[in-house]
Amino acid sequence: MIEATLTKRFGVREVLSAARISVSAGTVHALVGENGAGKSTLVKIIAGVLHADAGTLAIGGTTVDVARWDRIRARAAGIGIVQQHGASAGTLSVVENAVLGVEGGPILGLAATAEALKKLGDQVGLPIDPWAEAGELSVGAAQRAEIVAALHLGAKLLILDEPTAVLAPVEVDGLLATLRKLAATGTTIVIVTHKLDEVRAVADDVTVLRAGATVATFDLREARDGSHVDVAAIARAMVGADLPAPAQVAEPAADAKVVLAAKRVSIGGLHDASLEVRAGEIVGVAGVDGNGQRELALAIVGLISGMRGTIQLGGRDVTRSSPAARLSAGLAHIPEDRHHGGLLLDATIADNLALGRADITGRWRIDRERVQSNARDRIAELDVRPADPHAIVRALSGGNQQKVVVGRELSRPALTAVVASQPTRGVDLGAVARIHDQLRAAALRGAGVLVISADLDELLALCHRVVVLLRGKIVGERAGAALRSADARAALGTLMTGATDVEVRA
Repeated sequence: MIEATLTKRFGVREVLSAARISVSAGTVHALVGENGAGKSTLVKIIAGVLHADAGTLAIGGTTVDVARWDRIRARAAGIGIVQQHGASAGTLSVVENAVLGVEGGPILGLAATAEALKKLGDQVGLPIDPWAEAGELSVGAAQRAEIVAALHLGAKLLILDEPTAVLAPVEVDGLLATLRKLAATGTTIVIVTHKLDEVRAVADDVTVLRAGATVATFDLREARDGSHVDVAAIARAMVGADLPAPAQVAEPAADAKVVLAAKRVSIGGLHDASLEVRAGEIVGVAGVDGNGQRELALAIVGLISGMRGTIQLGGRDVTRSSPAARLSAGLAHIPEDRHHGGLLLDATIADNLALGRADITGRWRIDRERVQSNARDRIAELDVRPADPHAIVRALSGGNQQKVVVGRELSRPALTAVVASQPTRGVDLGAVARIHDQLRAAALRGAGVLVISADLDELLALCHRVVVLLRGKIVGERAGAALRSADARAALGTLMTGATDVEVRA
């Protein structure tokens, strides 16, 4: 189906160096690698979103001209792509985006197309509102809508860039099962993912990129049950070494001070929610995206108006305080969407690391040497690539952009509490380990850390306690031994989907 050897440069930097991928028709092919390895660039070239500087590309046995290959030609060849950061027009509805750019417009008409989209979404376990305005959707809801739209268009080759990053475990299982069914009926799937359990569950083949080059391939067809898949070997190929064992953070003292509290908070989709985080504690908020997590984070940080309830930071009521005042009082915020609220994309790494940090820039005159020194320290600490303080953030991979946000926020002085929303969404294994280590280090320094994530495995690996949000309400929690028990993942996943009541245990 696909045979490609491609080279791509951004300025003087070569991000793909004759990277090779061979995808057989009717298979599920996983493309893995660290952030900055070139995965998204490679699939964007195949989908016609980017142009290659050199190389060859054959689709279904037909060699195409890489210099002229574009989105229109790719779509005509039956290639669909769901990008990691979305590509929807924000002022249009989901159904309007689904037919945008389709030659001849919607064959069925908008109403019939909307009905078909809704039906398909329900079938694959990704319910959507086809008439919702795309720009008003959360990151997760927007991604689900694009997945459904791509499936609706019936592409012969469907490329999915981090499609499960915001889904609950039962939804992930449903989507992976859908991908297997699609492959069985002749659709070819390329899935870009950092989650090796998904690779083991769904992939026929794996291509590993590192530093823009193909370094390994794996054939998993004979290990469909996962029993013979050497996940460690795939991970080693991705990062070039064994991953270090994660550090553990001791349980906070029973009398540890509450440093962050939300009391009876209601706003938008959040209803009468209360929670506390103690000094040195990492608390997770689990839930399918769109169940009030976004409102909870924005309420704590002070970025949403009309809230009822109380927010306390370090024992002080900050409900009426501005976001800037809360940050000055020791709050750090890693936003859900790094592109909207976390970064100035056309500024340098150094300048982004100094955003809102008067302790670095100086209050009256920018101290350029201090800004550059801080950038060099943060780049080394989090292994940001390229290791150039002057690099423009827009040119970085998603994972390296996230490292910049994490480096800025968690290095704030006198840190009291952290609100981290989807802190490792779309981030590779090595970067996940680094970001988790930074969050653990913040807790060890005495900060209370609130991690909002749709990834249950992340919360189970990181947190002392996990609460579950469903339809805007906290419906249960697990802590201590109950959180480490064998059935914790299944129990929390059940709570996330509202399938049944699960006893709250601690």
